[in-house]
Amino acid sequence: MHRRRGEPAGWSLVELVMVIGVSLVVGALALAAFAPLGAGARAIGAARYLAALLQRERIEAVRTGRVCGLRFDDDGSGIVFVRVADGNANGLRSAEIAGGIDPVRGPRVRLADAFAGVRFAIVADVPAIDGGPAILAAGADPVRLGSSILAFAPTGSATSGTLYLASADRQFAVRILGATGRVRTFEFDRATARWVPR
Repeated sequence: MHRRRGEPAGWSLVELVMVIGVSLVVGALALAAFAPLGAGARAIGAARYLAALLQRERIEAVRTGRVCGLRFDDDGSGIVFVRVADGNANGLRSAEIAGGIDPVRGPRVRLADAFAGVRFAIVADVPAIDGGPAILAAGADPVRLGSSILAFAPTGSATSGTLYLASADRQFAVRILGATGRVRTFEFDRATARWVPR
């Protein structure tokens, strides 16, 4: 910048607008480049959140001596779940949850509310992780428990099953092993066409 003698140093309005414009363009390009990383981080975060929540339900069942777990429902815009507990020592039952005998312990949760772009879904043809059909079709039921309730017993055992989560380009599975109540998280690796532990 060439200035005349005695003229105050500083930026002209044109120079300032140019610098701001270039900064905005560079920022937008950087944001676009890192957007897939953010989506992947949210997807793995959602899978880990769900696994931790299930482990917490197992601990709660052992601690209180009553069956605890999650009830899954499709509300028309996606799958939501609530935490529930046995209220009359006969296990978790849908009718008793609806009637308030088995109490709901907290609000309804939709994964996408906390993890944008992540939902219970099977988005691409992937092999089943639990020894079911060789290939799961896109759009197949992602909550594979045998019922809509995932229950943990005071003994530490649980309902066996798999919960499939997906983002735009990543597929996860949270497995629950019935006899032990153990919870494990996997991701489908498209390069090797295999499920890998996370």
